[in-house]
Amino acid sequence: MKANKEDLNKYSEAIDRISEGNEAMIELFNELESDDPIIAFDQEVATNIERAKKKYGKDMVNAKINTVVREMLSWLDLEGVELNEEGTEE
Repeated sequence: MKANKEDLNKYSEAIDRISEGNEAMIELFNELESDDPIIAFDQEVATNIERAKKKYGKDMVNAKINTVVREMLSWLDLEGVELNEEGTEE
């Protein structure tokens, strides 16, 4: 394929931009962290949560689940347990 100087400059700029974008994507990929759920609900519970959210709304269901979990956690002795920045025990 033949190209004049203007075309060569356009292709060169496009390749530079693609390279910059590729480098940015690689950097983002390398910074990804695993997003493990705090609680692993079994399939039946997860399905019922989705059904409840559909019927009552996400905010109401989240509030109810938080209330129940907060109460359950109040039964446990958690004093002296320190978490690191990732939220896991040190």
